Amino acid sequence: MNGAQHILEAFHRHNIQTVFGYPGGCIMPLYDALVDDVRVEHVLCRHEQGCALAADGYARASGRLGVCIATSGPGATNLITGVANAHRDSIPMLVITGQVPSGLIGTDAFQETDVLGMTLGIVKHSYLVESAHELPAILEEAMELAQSGRPGPVWIDIPKDVLLAETTFVPITDSAQPAAVCPDLASTIALLRAARKPLLYSGGGISLAHAEDSFREFAECSVLPAVVTLKGIGNPGKYSAQNLGMLGMHGSRAANRAVDECDLLLVIGARLDDRATGKLDGFAPNARLIHIDVDAAEINKLRSAELAVRGDLNAILGELTRSLRETPLAINEWRKQCQTWRTTGGFQAADNEEPLAPITGPAFIRQLSRIAPDDTIIACDVGQHQMWVAQHYQFDHPRHHLTSGGLGTMGFGLPAAIGAQFANRQSTVLNVTGDGSFMMNAQELATISRYNLPLKLIIMDNQCLGMVRQQQELFYNNRESQINLDDNPDFVAMARAFDIPALKIERTDQVRRGIETILAYSGPMLLHVAIAREENVWPIVKPGGSNNEMIDETRRSAADKKEKVA
Repeated sequence: MNGAQHILEAFHRHNIQTVFGYPGGCIMPLYDALVDDVRVEHVLCRHEQGCALAADGYARASGRLGVCIATSGPGATNLITGVANAHRDSIPMLVITGQVPSGLIGTDAFQETDVLGMTLGIVKHSYLVESAHELPAILEEAMELAQSGRPGPVWIDIPKDVLLAETTFVPITDSAQPAAVCPDLASTIALLRAARKPLLYSGGGISLAHAEDSFREFAECSVLPAVVTLKGIGNPGKYSAQNLGMLGMHGSRAANRAVDECDLLLVIGARLDDRATGKLDGFAPNARLIHIDVDAAEINKLRSAELAVRGDLNAILGELTRSLRETPLAINEWRKQCQTWRTTGGFQAADNEEPLAPITGPAFIRQLSRIAPDDTIIACDVGQHQMWVAQHYQFDHPRHHLTSGGLGTMGFGLPAAIGAQFANRQSTVLNVTGDGSFMMNAQELATISRYNLPLKLIIMDNQCLGMVRQQQELFYNNRESQINLDDNPDFVAMARAFDIPALKIERTDQVRRGIETILAYSGPMLLHVAIAREENVWPIVKPGGSNNEMIDETRRSAADKKEKVA
C-alpha cells in the first residue's frame, strides 16, 4: 500500500467511519484512495474551518475521535481556528493535511506553509512525516495520544510524495490499556467530613473522561450542593435537586453566592477558568480546595489546592461514592440554605404572555426547553444567545450542550451541529445562533442541503453584535463602536436559496407554533427569531470583577436612576 492507503487502513482498524474534509493538490493522493473505499464516509464541508468545527462537534456529541482533512497552505491555515477551539476545550481530534513534496519543503513552494511551526501551540502534538515507512506508527500513536489522558487535537502533516510512496504494512498489535489506579482518597474523605459547607464544582472534564454515570452516582450519594461551569452544564442531569446552576460571569446568583460562602470546594474536571472564577482574589475566599483532575498542569495553576488528586475520574468517583455510602455527610443546614438561594437566586425570566409583545431571548429559550425532546442536542455559537441557552435551557446530559468554551469561537455552532448530526443520525440537533455568529460560517448551509441533514437552525436576530453592544453600554459609557448589523440579509430567503425551508417570527404569540413547526418537519429548517436590540444578558459580572459583585437588571436600573437624580 502507499501512504494514502495506510491512512484509510488505520481508519478501518479504529472504526473511524466519518471524516470531514476539503480536497486540494497536496492531499490529492488520499482523495484518490477514497474513491475506492466504501467504509469511510467523507463529508465535504464548504470551508476548511467548517471541516475542523464539524469534526469538533462530532467528537463532542459522540465521545469518539473527530477527524478533519485538508490540503497544504491555505487549506491548513483555514483549519487553525477550529483546531485551536478543540485544543482549548480538550476535544479529541485527528487533523491530517497534505504538504508540498519533501524536496520542496523550505523553498517557498506553491501553497507551502510551516504547519508544524504554526500549530505547536494549539495541538497536543504535531508531526511532519518524513517517510512512508514511519507513517503507520505515527498514525497509531497520534490516535492514541488524541484520546488518552486529557484529550486534544493531534496534527499530522504529510508531504505529497509520502502519500504516494509504497511501503509494507506491518500489523500493529493493540496495546493493552493499564487498569485505572485509584489514588488513596482517605485525606479527601476526611476533608469532606470535616467541612460544614462543602460545595461540588464540576466542569467539562466529566464528559471528557466518559464519567457521566460515575459523577451522577457520586452527586446523588453525597447530596452535595453543586455548581457547574459552562462546559459542565448537564453534568447533574435535568432533574437534580442540588444543582444551583452555572457559576461565573453570567452565572446564577445562587451558584456564585454558594461559592462565596462555602468552606470547602470540591473541584472535579474543571480548570478554574477566569470566566468562571472572576477575580481570583475574591473567588471562594473562605474555602479550602480539593482539585481532582487527570492533568497535572491544571493543579495549582490558578489557585493553590489544599489537596490535589490526579487520576482516572471514574475510579476516583467510584471510590468516593463507596466511602460516602457507608457514612453520609452531615450537612443538612448548609443544604437547606443552598436550596433557599436556589429558589430566590436562580436564573429569572418572565414568560411574556402578551400576544403582540416582542420576543425576549430568555423567554424563547425557556419555551424551547419545554417543547424540545430531552435528548435534543444543541450547538450554540458565541454571544448573548449562548448565555441564554446556558442559563435557561434544561440539559439532561453534557453531550447535549455543545458550546465553544475556552476560545469563544463565533461561527462554531453551525458546523458543530453538522458534526453532531452525523454522529447522532436519529437525534434532534439544533443550532441556536445569533445573526453575527451565523454569518461567520453561513456557507455550511450548502453542506446541510447536500446531505439533506434534518438540522434545525434558530437565528436569534437583534441586528447587532449583542454581547459587544452590551459591554459597550454597561462599561464603555454606551459608546457603540462597529456593532451594527442592521444590513443583515433576509435570512429566510437565504435559507430558501439553499433549498432549506424557513420562517420568521416576531411576536410572543408566534413562538410556540414556530418551535413546534421546525421540530415537526422531517428535513432541515430555519427559524428566524427577531428579538429586541437593547435586550441584555442578566446577571453579569464586570470583566475583572469578583463574582460576588454581580449586576442584574434591577440593580442597573436603580443605579441609572440614582445617577440621573445626582
